Amino acid sequence: MKKPFTPALTLLLIMPLLFSCNSEMQPEQPAGKLYIIGGGSRPESMLNEIVDISGLRNGGWMYVLPMASEEADRAIIWTREGFSVTGITAVYGHNFRPGAEIPEGKIDSIINARCIYIPGGVQGRFMEAVRNTPVADAIHEAYKRGAVIAGTSAGAAVMSRLMITGDQLKPQSSREGYTTIQPENIELAEGLGLLSDVIVDQHFIKRQRLNRLVAVAIENPGQLCAGIDESTAIIIEGNKATVTGLSQVIVIKNRKGTFTADNDLLGATGLELSVYTPGSSFMLR
Repeated sequence: MKKPFTPALTLLLIMPLLFSCNSEMQPEQPAGKLYIIGGGSRPESMLNEIVDISGLRNGGWMYVLPMASEEADRAIIWTREGFSVTGITAVYGHNFRPGAEIPEGKIDSIINARCIYIPGGVQGRFMEAVRNTPVADAIHEAYKRGAVIAGTSAGAAVMSRLMITGDQLKPQSSREGYTTIQPENIELAEGLGLLSDVIVDQHFIKRQRLNRLVAVAIENPGQLCAGIDESTAIIIEGNKATVTGLSQVIVIKNRKGTFTADNDLLGATGLELSVYTPGSSFMLR
């Protein structure tokens, strides 16, 4: 005689299917980490931290992508010299020029690097060199496989999908900095997209860039906006960011997604602002 199905037995049978469907709906998390530095000097402790979490002491190499720098070829040398205090010597790199043919083997060198390092300069210059190229694809593949992608200053800004370019669209004195919170003033452009819903700002406290990030947060309510100070970084693994270094990280969220723009002034209510110190963590979503 056949036994009737009970609710408990039915649930037991469909649970594997439910878990299977749920796992297919979840986007695949990269196996790597992001080490995003706000610019300025890099303490030896931070350089050693990059080396340690990359596993470089067990072999492999760091690959430098210097295209943000005005002196890109020298930036590779300066990076190698900077990391010499860690005892690591396997630091290589290449200056990929916009439109130039990519030398054979260079893409594999990026994909198989334990750490990819992006020095400072101008973030738009970097993206001009890599946008819609195999270089950008190789960075994503390396991150997916488990590499640490590290960058400082402009190299931090390019991590975002929506990248702060550093330019203002409404004429203001460059000496005054960001003195207003106006609509349609802070220019955003396409970045690498290693972070899909986080916008990174750098040199944050040192250069008093709060007005800039407030404007960006108000106009981009789906994004978490992180201002990283100099000699400070966030280490991102999955959905978690941990602050490291010497100073603070300011995070602004516009969860309500509402704002006003009257008389060329931006307004919003319910903004969330948090200040994180080294050792503290926050969730990206």
